[in-house]
Amino acid sequence: MENAGIASLENDHIATAQRLLTELLELRRQIVEDTEATLAVWQPAIRREDFMPSVVNLARYLAFRKADIRPLQAELSALGLSSLGRCEAQVLGSVDSLIASLTRIAGLSGHPYPSLAEFSSGKALLAERQASIFGKDPGGPSTRIMVTLPTEAGSDPQLIKSYIAAGADCVRINCAHDTPEIWGEMVAITHAAAKELKRDVRVAMDIAGPKLRIAEVSTDEKIRLRVGDQFALTDTLSKNSKIIEATLSHPELLAHVEDGTEVFINDGKIGAKLTEKDGNRFVFTIFRAREKGERLKPEKGVNFPGMDIPVSALTDEDIANLDFVTEHADIIGYSFVQTTEDVRRLVDEVTKRCKTGPLPALMLKIETPLAVRNLPRLIVQAGALMPVTVMIARGDLAVEIGLDRLSEMQEEILWLCEAAHVPVVWATQVLESMVSEGSASRAEVTDAAMSQRAECVMLNKGPHLTEAVAFLDGILRRMDRHQLKKSAQLGPLMSWQDAQAL
Repeated sequence: MENAGIASLENDHIATAQRLLTELLELRRQIVEDTEATLAVWQPAIRREDFMPSVVNLARYLAFRKADIRPLQAELSALGLSSLGRCEAQVLGSVDSLIASLTRIAGLSGHPYPSLAEFSSGKALLAERQASIFGKDPGGPSTRIMVTLPTEAGSDPQLIKSYIAAGADCVRINCAHDTPEIWGEMVAITHAAAKELKRDVRVAMDIAGPKLRIAEVSTDEKIRLRVGDQFALTDTLSKNSKIIEATLSHPELLAHVEDGTEVFINDGKIGAKLTEKDGNRFVFTIFRAREKGERLKPEKGVNFPGMDIPVSALTDEDIANLDFVTEHADIIGYSFVQTTEDVRRLVDEVTKRCKTGPLPALMLKIETPLAVRNLPRLIVQAGALMPVTVMIARGDLAVEIGLDRLSEMQEEILWLCEAAHVPVVWATQVLESMVSEGSASRAEVTDAAMSQRAECVMLNKGPHLTEAVAFLDGILRRMDRHQLKKSAQLGPLMSWQDAQAL
């Protein structure tokens, strides 16, 4: 009877394998068919042949994720097989390996396994590009650390040296601040410190892009606005308004304000919804503000979530700054990039200035819903022309798509970029309390640990940046024992070696 039961169970597994094999073969056919259609559009733009395998794999991943694989995953796991939950870097190889296993369980022939070299080529490409863009650090954690330089770093060599000694692999210069003279000092000090410490340290320079901000406010009084209060956005301030009025740095955006439009100001501290409009005067009622109220002040950032902002990502000031940036930067951070035209315009300006030698890497800062929607095309357009990396700019992105969607979206961006073998920078508010005040919150420590799945983590400037770099370096090293992208690393658990003793 026992043998009969075993035989019955094996027959069930064979039948399940045959059914799953049929479904996987159909999935593979759909992937190949959709990929061919996508590549017909993408391939003519590719000038860097070494990026082509990544373009192909990205197209395959997008085709793969059109299907809902969830109904198959539990059954595949029950057969001791991959559930395809970690196939990003090598989509077709993962599917083919699974088909080969199902074929053998089903008692059929054909469908050979892909070679190990083919199966691991995607992960190898991603590691190679991480090292190429962010530098090699054989003695450090698998994730690189980027630090944003404060103004005083241009006049204090010990400051940058302390960051590098603590574990920083890349320094970031924000061209929205300071001057080319100060940037030059920062670059020179960085190179000198890296040479002294025998470290491979890269320089990233962010061009500022268009800053959507409050331009003027109708009163100088320190009035605090609370939930339920109103203010108006307009193109011209009036003298007799009963409520506070403000103008925008880009007044042309008012033409795109419509019923239901929401606006967030100062990193989302003020949230308001359109409740009245009269020509080019738009009255908003506040639904988000702290209990003590918020001030509406010039220079504070403005976000219109869901609005496709018709503003070029490259400003005249950015173009002027590219003369310096292309000469000194290993990585160019592209703020507010949203369309493939934005990418082409910057690449054209960079190539004008880089007649010889390799182009710097382009860091696409994903900050808006339109950039998220266009991300596959942005990656292909940028990677077709120069090395590319992606920053998850979680500050603006959280305001634009909603804080409740941020964690989901950063996961999806990580997956998509792994499929394209493109390194990711995890940015905004990482260990913010430690950087600014010297002590991290528990939530920030957890966030820092999660950041290990990216290829690089960015810390903002602050008085305790050196301590934060060292702290983050330790977290990343410990997480390397446990996690590699989405794969758990099952090393021995040292905390419970004597668990059998009572």
